[in-house]
Amino acid sequence: MKKPFIMLFWLIATAACNPAASDNSEANIAIVQNYLEAVSNHDYDAMASILSDDYLGLGPSVGDTIRKQEAIDSWKYNSDNVYESVVYELSQMLPANIAEGPAAGEWVSNWTYLTITYKDGRGPVNVWVNAVYKIEDGKIDRSRTFYNEADVLGQLGYRVFPPLTVPDSVNN
Repeated sequence: MKKPFIMLFWLIATAACNPAASDNSEANIAIVQNYLEAVSNHDYDAMASILSDDYLGLGPSVGDTIRKQEAIDSWKYNSDNVYESVVYELSQMLPANIAEGPAAGEWVSNWTYLTITYKDGRGPVNVWVNAVYKIEDGKIDRSRTFYNEADVLGQLGYRVFPPLTVPDSVNN
């Protein structure tokens, strides 16, 4: 009888101390959902109100770093000139609280399946996207976006070839 009681106590204690979610989990998820809706609806004022003034977006490529106004301007440009629509088909949110280290804070991870249609008739393309949002003071302060750019380009008809090999004797 002792073993089941110890296991039950351990499970309850572990659940009570679980750092995976904070007390703000539901509110943080709502912030990210509101942001995604603002993006889908081309509501740039809502986007501006949800992103912190110090917002920093990273990815998908190493050199893709963007600040608040740049992010809004980029969505405006793409909505006016590139995308007919960006539809979030499936979306799953997971809140997390990182207690220490350089990534300490409250985060929401969003896995989504996007369908993107282009104004020039290309596509649609479908892509799995993972974006991770850090929430501070009720706003999105950081984001890190991951998706397979090569897959999107392939769906648009682009092909990737290995670089041409030039013998060393040609360079001398």
